[in-house]
Amino acid sequence: MTDADRRRLDAAIRDVPDFPKPGILFKDITPVLGDGELFRLAVDALIGTAGGAKIDKIVGIDARGFIFGAAAALQLGVGFVPVRKKGKLPWETEACAYSLEYGEAQIEVHKDAVHSGERILLIDDLLATGGTAAAAVELLRRLGCDLLGIAFLIELKFLNGRERLKDVPVSALLEY
Repeated sequence: MTDADRRRLDAAIRDVPDFPKPGILFKDITPVLGDGELFRLAVDALIGTAGGAKIDKIVGIDARGFIFGAAAALQLGVGFVPVRKKGKLPWETEACAYSLEYGEAQIEVHKDAVHSGERILLIDDLLATGGTAAAAVELLRRLGCDLLGIAFLIELKFLNGRERLKDVPVSALLEY
């Protein structure tokens, strides 16, 4: 992705103060999604983080990772796998709990969604503290796939999420 493309994406990200609670500056990606050219640019760049490696499936993290991940899978002609919050998938699942600021959460994936040796690119919209992404990595490793890397549209560097993902290649199109 060129610097000019990066600047265009950055200019489209809207800051929403005090959402979802006071003190949080929310990075709103909906202007990117609403502009077909920018949406395509973002999806192409997320795919490009795999460096041309063969990808068998795209895995997207609930919920905005579904948007970018499904578009990337469609563009590549490969399958899409959702990693969802606990209790949202209707079939046999593999689950992983992770810590939140106040308590725990759990994500799940269908046990038959990825297979041993499949080459996977994991996509999400935002890397913050890294808890959800680390849990998704754990799930995919349990299922035996070859995780090529994780691609994020945005990384909030001051939250140090990469530290929880040390042994996985991580790419972010925009860093704040």
